[in-house]
Amino acid sequence: MTETQALLSAQEAKHATQLDYLRRILLAPIYDVVVETELTQLTKLSARLNNQIYLKREDQQAVHSFKLRGAYNKLNSLSEEQCIHGVIAASAGNHAQGLALAANKLGIKATIVMPKTTPEIKVDNVRRFGAEVRLVGNSYNEAQTAAIEYAKAENKTLIHPFDDIEVIAGQGTVAKELLQQLPNADVVFIPVGGGGLLAGMAVYLKQLSPSTKIIGVEAQDSACLKAALDAGKPVDLEHVGLFADGVAVKRIGAHTFELIQHYCDEVMTVSTDEICASIKDIFEQTRVIAEPAGALSLAGLQKYCQTSKGDEKLAAILSGANMNFHTLRYVSERCELGEKKEAILAVTIPEEKGSFKRFCQALGNRTITEFNYRYSGKPSAEIFVGVRLDGSVQERQELLQGLVSANYQVRDFTDNELAKLHVRYMIGGKNPSNAEDSKKERLFSFEFPEHPGALEKFLDAMGEHWNITLFHYRNHGAAFGQVLAGFDLDKNQQEAFFKHLDALGYQWQEESDNLAYQTFLN
Repeated sequence: MTETQALLSAQEAKHATQLDYLRRILLAPIYDVVVETELTQLTKLSARLNNQIYLKREDQQAVHSFKLRGAYNKLNSLSEEQCIHGVIAASAGNHAQGLALAANKLGIKATIVMPKTTPEIKVDNVRRFGAEVRLVGNSYNEAQTAAIEYAKAENKTLIHPFDDIEVIAGQGTVAKELLQQLPNADVVFIPVGGGGLLAGMAVYLKQLSPSTKIIGVEAQDSACLKAALDAGKPVDLEHVGLFADGVAVKRIGAHTFELIQHYCDEVMTVSTDEICASIKDIFEQTRVIAEPAGALSLAGLQKYCQTSKGDEKLAAILSGANMNFHTLRYVSERCELGEKKEAILAVTIPEEKGSFKRFCQALGNRTITEFNYRYSGKPSAEIFVGVRLDGSVQERQELLQGLVSANYQVRDFTDNELAKLHVRYMIGGKNPSNAEDSKKERLFSFEFPEHPGALEKFLDAMGEHWNITLFHYRNHGAAFGQVLAGFDLDKNQQEAFFKHLDALGYQWQEESDNLAYQTFLN
């Protein structure tokens, strides 16, 4: 075969794949359980961002997520033999509920393996749809391993949540509806976890509306697609963030990655704060509380608008609304930071009467959201202050310049994660043991999966060999627990201490040089 013939053969194979997926999406028999969801124009956000912004409302499905589409399409494709012993899947969220309802509608016995840490509301929903629930392990990976073993031992058919042709085609029906509702969209933003939704939508949109730009949106701490694109193949992330649990995937799918490489124009990442800000925007426009993964694509859309030309038709997919209620505390705290509507500052003021009042006067008519102070007996004091802003970079700069002009020493901690997660909630002054020559306080942040007893398990793992000088933990309803801990360590202890940290199995990072710590706690 000549080089030209080989190239033509590859092009023909690609064309055949395109047509096959197009056919599967167009003929997907899902609408006896799936509803065609609305495309809602976000008028207030459109005016604010100078674009026509639309939200595809997958929260309107019976399981409040798009996952029902792929699960039902997959089960419809199974033979009678594949269904005799039932189907099985591992999931702690939307795939579990989608598969449970799909199996119930088709009269197929379904078993869902879920981590023991899964919120009770999700377990109850899966059981309500008629599926058997088996609680195994404390993580998705442990549940997945168990599901594979159960499938082999009990001859059950394993249903993958995203890396399956029929699942991908089912998710692609979102694009079919979107194109009918908004035929001339300029850009479509699609959330990325394992890639099933992005792959299915992209392969459909690029064939029928090739001028539409397709942007995949990932959480910064779960960017498995970006890692795969950089490596040229799917790779495992060492860690994934758990806040946007619906997209907390360590490795992009093989099928999904191949399609995304061909049909997706761009991939971008967004922060937790930006996701929280979009959850708030969705609520204010629709009165729907999106889950973090559900608001991911709108966060990407808003980030895109910061540098785009404007006056475009932009669509984002609200992929799910299965929010753990207690997570709202965390979302509420972080959304203003995502919108840049709060500045977090460290300001040095004279330790004398009237200093607080004069500082407040220097802020003008701005609202103070937080004010922390601890007397230290020194000529000057460090205060930790939060100030409400209008969201513009210009106002934040004007605030900083105004304080500097008033002869205040100011440090901006608005983008300092340690300050936002821990320092703002801590009081008590600095560590007196740092005056000793023999020991030195060193600071570390830790992250672990949140579940009942998680903090106790963490403390057991830390052991009792080192003196803890500082400790901050706050259960704010997120899927992960975060601890800030200080330890008095002499030189002889350090080697053993770091070996112990490496053996813990928790994600950790030293924060001893963090400016927020050096300013307020050290």
